[in-house]
Amino acid sequence: MKQRTLNKAISCVGVGLHSGQSVKMTLVPADADTGIVFKRVDVTDKNNIIPAKYDAVSDTKLCTLIANADGVSVGTIEHLMAALSAAKIDNVVVELNGSEVPIMDGSSDHFMFMIDCVGTAEQDVLRRYIRIKQPVTYREGDKEATFEPASVTNYSFDIEFDSAAIGKQTRGVTLVNGNFRSDISRARTFGFAHEVEYLRSVGLARGGSLDNAIVIDKDTILNKDGLRFSDEFVRHKILDAIGDTYLAGMPIIGHYHGIKAGHAINNMLVRALYANPDAFEIVTL
Repeated sequence: MKQRTLNKAISCVGVGLHSGQSVKMTLVPADADTGIVFKRVDVTDKNNIIPAKYDAVSDTKLCTLIANADGVSVGTIEHLMAALSAAKIDNVVVELNGSEVPIMDGSSDHFMFMIDCVGTAEQDVLRRYIRIKQPVTYREGDKEATFEPASVTNYSFDIEFDSAAIGKQTRGVTLVNGNFRSDISRARTFGFAHEVEYLRSVGLARGGSLDNAIVIDKDTILNKDGLRFSDEFVRHKILDAIGDTYLAGMPIIGHYHGIKAGHAINNMLVRALYANPDAFEIVTL
């Protein structure tokens, strides 16, 4: 398979989940072997380019945030990264006039729509993949994530929350025939009402609302229209894992399994993979 980029540039405007500020984002086609690169067009006095790579991740509280050596950062990249992964986009420059990717509706759906609007273009360089050869696990307490060998790319996840609105959920998905779009992309981020109140008190989640997140108050879902899937919560955790692991810099052929994992565990798993060269090989198909 060849590398891919977009046919032409496309823009959107939305609110930053944590800053609460309006952000314009433009996806710009890029040459083969560019990779996925973020560009802060509002920063003009220092390096404003941040490659979307696992080793650029500098914060994983509530979102995945990447930064360069000059301290220029972009946060909440995981939902866009998941869409780029699902659409098999290898090369794109993501231009932003703020410090966050706009949250849109809290899922990857809007980003998939943007890609659909302009279409993708094949490039004259073979796509490279990371093929998992040996299991790699990263664990902290009761949270863990694992890569295992598999002939195709698939993700599975187990979550458990005290709230009866979520409870215990398990789901797996093999990424074939574009089923990310139907099974995963519309699953929204979620949080608890008491957490939102605290986060706002410390200057975070200023852009969060029932329009871009599922909000739970104890055992009750506050969103008027309810859930898009009965297990929307675990589907969103899979979405996050797809986005976070695409920061490996290449698509991964193998099985990812997460247990109560979040952005930090996902990033540490990719770091653990690269720290064990015997566990993977880079291949073209």
